[in-house]
Amino acid sequence: MIRPLASRLKGDERGITIVEFAVVAPVMLLLLMGSMDLAHTLYMRATLQGIMQKAARDASLEAGAAVPRQTVIDGIVSDQVEKLAASAVVTFDRRFYRTFSEASTARAEEWTDTNNDGTCNDGEPYTDQNSNMSWDRDGSNTGQGGAKDTALYTATVEYPRLFPMAGMIGMSDTVRVRATTVLRNQPYADQGSYATPVVRNCA
Repeated sequence: MIRPLASRLKGDERGITIVEFAVVAPVMLLLLMGSMDLAHTLYMRATLQGIMQKAARDASLEAGAAVPRQTVIDGIVSDQVEKLAASAVVTFDRRFYRTFSEASTARAEEWTDTNNDGTCNDGEPYTDQNSNMSWDRDGSNTGQGGAKDTALYTATVEYPRLFPMAGMIGMSDTVRVRATTVLRNQPYADQGSYATPVVRNCA
């Protein structure tokens, strides 16, 4: 009886489709989730960049120099982001330069790197070009700036991935998207100027 049964089973292909599906389905599902997660990230990036362009234009007006107005603008950006990712955490950073060329080069304030570690510390002397009493790695100053200043406006968004598959392929469980825009503030007054550079020492 064993030999005839084995012979029949050998040529029986019923149910083979479900076995093949069981082998292929996990891979297809992983690819599908990964594609949807990537598409969502790209959409978030594009949307954030568009929102930031509009917000930066609003911030470049005279009223944009006021902190309460900046808070309102940041809130508008956050509200739009939360429509795409309800648990998203949005952080903002405003820096300003006197010119576009300074913003594009973003050079550190000159300092004497006595310990060769690439940063100003341990009492190393530096030239305080922007009169803010601290060494700036990118030569900028905190805030929106004033009339005719060049403002660098950055938003960073962090939120959990749509699907819990990141750990399976060695990816982070959190998506991090950043958008940056640079605009010159409106010429609603004379542009400010810094005091004469002073040599100070880093902490």
